[in-house]
Amino acid sequence: MYSTPKPPKLSDSNRRIFDNNASTLRLYQVWKGSNKFCFGGRLIFGPDVRSIFLTLILILTPVILFCGFVSQSLIKQFNHDLGNLIVAICALFTLYVVFLLFLTSGRDPGIIPRNSHPPEIDEDGSTISTDWLGSQNGGHTIPPTRDVIVNGMIVKVKYCQTCMLYRPPRCSHCSICNNCVERFDHHCPWVGQCIGKRNYRFFFMFVSSTTMLCIYVFCFCWVNICNIMHKQRTSLWKALMKSPVSGILILYTFVTVWFVGGLTAFHLYLIITNQTTYENFRYRYHRKMNPYNRGCLRNIVEIFFSKIPSSKNNFRAKVKVDSSAIFAMSLGPSRSPEVPKRTSNVDMGKRQAVAAEDFEDIQSQLDSVGGLQRCRTQPRHASWDLKE
Repeated sequence: MYSTPKPPKLSDSNRRIFDNNASTLRLYQVWKGSNKFCFGGRLIFGPDVRSIFLTLILILTPVILFCGFVSQSLIKQFNHDLGNLIVAICALFTLYVVFLLFLTSGRDPGIIPRNSHPPEIDEDGSTISTDWLGSQNGGHTIPPTRDVIVNGMIVKVKYCQTCMLYRPPRCSHCSICNNCVERFDHHCPWVGQCIGKRNYRFFFMFVSSTTMLCIYVFCFCWVNICNIMHKQRTSLWKALMKSPVSGILILYTFVTVWFVGGLTAFHLYLIITNQTTYENFRYRYHRKMNPYNRGCLRNIVEIFFSKIPSSKNNFRAKVKVDSSAIFAMSLGPSRSPEVPKRTSNVDMGKRQAVAAEDFEDIQSQLDSVGGLQRCRTQPRHASWDLKE
């Protein structure tokens, strides 16, 4: 006897979510992006936030080795006050770099809030792209691009199907974080966050400060090696054997400084020319005029001395969510959508109808075969192998 299936049993935690009033939910709890939130939505990270721990290890390990082994020799070489100052500067500079790392990674990079419904075609004063107008046959669909004017030049902006909005100029959708980010530069796996309008300044400061920290450790390790060679009248190889940690740090910082130093130089070029990494690789502004370039001095002022805009998202704000949506969230992502469920029911009905038609067709053919057998007029190659 067929009976309707019972609804899935909710766990205690999911039942508490379902029983709570919808107004108690906050925006970060129903956020549709792939971000990770900490401290009740006060900090926002990318989905690859675990990569920060690798970055911390790469920064802290050489500093610990420097302060634990090389610093003792430096304190003896110089007077104690100067030697202690060298170690203190290294430690404080490291804390500054780590602070910039979390300041870059744990803040909103400039996420543009999603729309709950697609925009109207003539919602703003921008111009619809002529490429779309020539390809339409009278259907009412959203044009994929629009033309906007930036500093007297026409710039195409694209429509984002995920966020249901026309991206502002210099905005792009990050496939990793699943958000549209204002002045999108790139998604940095080393900090586990998108680099955009609200954290690009801190990202550059982090990269450049890491470069200076590598140079600092590199130089004083060489000072230690040179002092050993001078005092003991020995060769470079023997000096490295007497202080192997200095040799390891010299090699490590030499390799690292090429990476972070090259990254610093590249982003310094982007700042001077007012480009983003995305624009530099995609549009190649050296072949045509850059509509955002305002001159070297103004470009630098825009990045380092302009006011950082406030976030367009209040992740701790209370949002209204109906009880059915909360129940769907408690069941998990595979059972939450309503439309796929209806679609599966329709598909099941279609399959049942097709199966019924096939059964009637087979039955009619069996009847015709039976009639032929009764008339002893069996056709050629008309054998039926019926299996249960």
